[in-house]
This record gives sequence, structure tokens and C-alpha cells, in this order.
Amino acid sequence: MKRFGYIVVLSLVLWGCGTKKKAVTPEQPSVPEVPSWRTCIIQNAHATAIRGGDRLASQITMQTVRDSMIVISVMPMLGMEMLRVEATPLLITAIDKIHGQYAQATYAEVNRRLTPSLNWDVLQQLCSAELPTGAEKARLVYTFGDEQIELVVDYTPRRLDVPVRMNSLRTNKYKKIDISRWL
Repeated sequence: MKRFGYIVVLSLVLWGCGTKKKAVTPEQPSVPEVPSWRTCIIQNAHATAIRGGDRLASQITMQTVRDSMIVISVMPMLGMEMLRVEATPLLITAIDKIHGQYAQATYAEVNRRLTPSLNWDVLQQLCSAELPTGAEKARLVYTFGDEQIELVVDYTPRRLDVPVRMNSLRTNKYKKIDISRWL
């Protein structure tokens, strides 16, 4: 019993004699976590674009190769691709399969009439369900000229690091139009 008393007294003395200041460790700057995936596919997501009184809803498939290329397939009916958007960090190509035409633009050309600016990072986050709003739903609002466009994407589960077919569509069978016709 005496031994237990000595241990208690010794502990109290050492604790009482200890410094009152706590050791402060310098905070390490937070390093943003780099996503580990290389490819991402989101199939059968549901996208709705609202512009003025018009509302366009469609299923979409988004395929992304990190920091390289994005392909968005718009399939409003029966799973047939009617519009395809191919994007790289420098260029966006939109292919209208119904009317047999396509247009290409840089992000700077698109952003002349679009507010807030669209850039590669935002597009990649949107197409891989990595927006700050979460991986279930995204809502983006843009001003296009003097009209407001709201884009709502309801995501389906994404698949990471799976093989993707990133064949760029041959545009030689489509008529090239000036991007200003769509913007």
C-alpha cells in the first residue's frame, strides 16, 4: 500500500512541477489531396438545362481521362447520341449529329458571352462528380448573353479506373460552323 502512495505522490509532484505551457507544433500547410483515379465514367446521368421558359432534359454519359480529355454524350431518346461534346484542356468541340454540323472553340471564345467563366478544371470536376456540391447532384447557373441558363445534373454512381473509349469523332463528315452561331 505504501508503494501505491509513493507512486501517487510522485505523480502529483512531477505533474505539479511540470511547465504550464503546452508545446506548440507548427501547423503544416494543408496540401490538397490529389485524386487517385485516372479514368472516370458516369453513365445514364440525368441532365436538365433550363433557359428562359425552355427546359431540356436528357440522359448523358460522361467519360473523363484525367487532365487529358472529356467526352459528353447527350442521348435524349432511345439511347441514341444526338449531341457530343469533346473537350481537352485547350479546346471544346460540339458535334450536332441531328443537323450534321460541328463547332470548335477555345475556352476564351466561349467565355466571351458566358458568366462565370468556364474552364477545364470546372468541366473536369463536373464530369467526374467532384464539385463541392457532392457526388449526387450538381447545379450550375450561368449567364449567357442576357439570358440565364441553369444546368442540373443528377449523377449516377461513377466508375473509376475502368477502360474508356475516347475515340474522337471524325468531324470530316460534318459541316463546320462558326461557334458564334451557337453562342
